[in-house]
Amino acid sequence: MSNIIVLGAQWGDEGKGKMVDLFSERFDIVTRYQGGHNAGHTVYIGEQKFVLKLIPSGILRPGVQAVIANGVVIDPAALLDEIATLEKAGLPVFDQLRISDRAHVIFPFHRIVEKMSEARTDRTAIGTTSRGIGPCYEDKIGRRGIRIADLCDREIFRSLFTALAEDKKTVADAFGIPWELDVAALREQYEGFAERIRPMVCDTSLLLAKAMKGGRRVLFEGAQGTMLDIDHGTYPFVTSSSAAAGGACTGAGVAPTKINGVIGVSKAYITRVGGGPFPTEDHTAVGEQIRKAGKEFGAVTGRPRRCGWFDVPLLQYTAIVNGFDSLVITKMDVLDELAEIPVCVGYKVNGQLIEGMPAANDVVERIEAVYETLPGWQTVTRGTTRLEDLPAAARNYLDFLAAQTGVEVGCVSVGPERNETIIVPGSKLEKLLG
Repeated sequence: MSNIIVLGAQWGDEGKGKMVDLFSERFDIVTRYQGGHNAGHTVYIGEQKFVLKLIPSGILRPGVQAVIANGVVIDPAALLDEIATLEKAGLPVFDQLRISDRAHVIFPFHRIVEKMSEARTDRTAIGTTSRGIGPCYEDKIGRRGIRIADLCDREIFRSLFTALAEDKKTVADAFGIPWELDVAALREQYEGFAERIRPMVCDTSLLLAKAMKGGRRVLFEGAQGTMLDIDHGTYPFVTSSSAAAGGACTGAGVAPTKINGVIGVSKAYITRVGGGPFPTEDHTAVGEQIRKAGKEFGAVTGRPRRCGWFDVPLLQYTAIVNGFDSLVITKMDVLDELAEIPVCVGYKVNGQLIEGMPAANDVVERIEAVYETLPGWQTVTRGTTRLEDLPAAARNYLDFLAAQTGVEVGCVSVGPERNETIIVPGSKLEKLLG
């Protein structure tokens, strides 16, 4: 029985939510292994639109168990709001969802620290969502964080919370930031949150181990994208967690030997949000056309995404980091109107072709993208259900991407809904899905 990882191959926002929702029909458990509520997975089911921030997309499938694993940082207020929205839509979240007792907790003072850090004149602004994600991960690595297990033990929580709140107030005072939090009231509020989530809390590593031993299939859902990984992304313009495939093992507490395949999700073009280098960004009217056609605005923040052309060297790099077995290419339909489609096939720095992805941010900023231009198809692809029914130029485009990246294209999305997806017959992806 296959257990697979589905994650972003670019800078996030690739359409992972839709793909996880689609694939989860064939799995018993969907597990989120990193990140927080700073990014959303948008799923369309008929006339309904769901924006999932913390809860895995598999929650939308009846009978599929959703797991928030230990690598995720959780804002209980945001989680309970999300649960309430889904329950209102008729989904039995409290029955289907399980939360790791080892996941770390975000508090309002984490948001204060993040806003303070982003506003400092002597620091490069990353363009974060200011939801406290990074500072919570800092506390985790600094061994002063508070976990869900601590939150659910009132005596331990009170001691840890008081010490952590005092630390944050000291930092705020040092930087002249007004401290308007009522610590006692906040502590009482979080004790209330603990009681509400307690029935869903468990050792999710043990849950997953027992499930896989019993032959149940698990899909591991990544948030953000590989180029935002804390180790392998365009540092420091990255997230604070391990968004790459390796993060699934540490972030969910499962052995690497239990993973049978890795699926990368990539747009037919590329986008990123916030600051940081972007070698193939298009600053012309065509880039704006793609933004409008693809509705490229953040699902959680509403921020406009920067748009550009498919980047082969970047995908080759993320394929090395993750070991992709297959690629899902999303939003093919966004390119339908274009007569020509540039694809970056190489990088130059100081006029010389380079190999790989430079580590130094200033070098990535100086990359000159080398393009090949492919003919567009200028035909509507939405509604297409078979690969052979796509326009010849669209099929050639997909073949070109597969040949250049060295990874098969096993699935193509031509619209936001579940049925607007083509799984390539005979592909590794089809075999992994079973």
